[in-house]
Amino acid sequence: MTAAAPGEASAPFSAGDQAARWRAPLGAADCHIHIYDHRFPYDPAASLRPAEATVVDYRPLQVRIGTTRCVIVQPSSYGTDNRCLLDALRQCGEAARGIAVVGRDVTDAALREMDALGVRGIRFNLARSGGPSPEELDHLARRVAPLGWHVQVHMPGDLYLEMVPLLGRLPVPVVIDHLGRLPQPAGIGHPAWRALRRLVDGGRCWVKLSGAYHDTRTGAPDYADTGEVARAWIAAAPERLVWGTDWPHPSATAGEKPLPDDAALFDRLGDWAPGEALRHAILVTNPAALYGFAA
Repeated sequence: MTAAAPGEASAPFSAGDQAARWRAPLGAADCHIHIYDHRFPYDPAASLRPAEATVVDYRPLQVRIGTTRCVIVQPSSYGTDNRCLLDALRQCGEAARGIAVVGRDVTDAALREMDALGVRGIRFNLARSGGPSPEELDHLARRVAPLGWHVQVHMPGDLYLEMVPLLGRLPVPVVIDHLGRLPQPAGIGHPAWRALRRLVDGGRCWVKLSGAYHDTRTGAPDYADTGEVARAWIAAAPERLVWGTDWPHPSATAGEKPLPDDAALFDRLGDWAPGEALRHAILVTNPAALYGFAA
């Protein structure tokens, strides 16, 4: 594919203005984005308060990389108030699914409403304050199990050494955020890799090929170190991987790290997963299985 001329493929909260070198297959899903809409107030305890990044703001990025489906993940900024997430799902319709953050007091009626709007899991973010504690994992997993949902977890790689046994006992599938956040430069040499591999090899755990920029030491554009982790996951469990941008990159927009180029990140997937059939599985087939998109 020929790259777009500068300016033709720009999108807010994404560095660069070139299109990706290759186009996504029909029905490709970006399985990790956040929406921030200032019509909905942030949780008073939130440590991260990004600029507004709405569904409308996200559309140019979809055009830039060619995805047509997305998974909207409740960010820590809203705590357990899922109104922004549900509003975004209403705007996107069948092209989107959601991951909510709920507390012990969530009602069955609220869970049913979320399910009808496309929520397919709950998130535990142990990398930032906001949302339920690890002690709530088993209880809340049992609450959402009848809906067929899963539990998505985000935590520093070191913490998986402690948490993997509990995650393996949950009555629902588990989805690991951002490659497992393995510390660099250890990467797949870190003990957390072996713990996560045992969990994934059990057959009920998925991994998101997202956030390559989070823990990299080598940096853009190649992300050689976190790219090694991505390649290792692709070799280990290609049938239980999904891909995501992490747009609008809240930690980057907060100044904690450089803002990544999403088209370049998409190109990295092409490098990590050579072969059209493999990329189709990661971008289309696997998301359809995990989130219930139309095949």
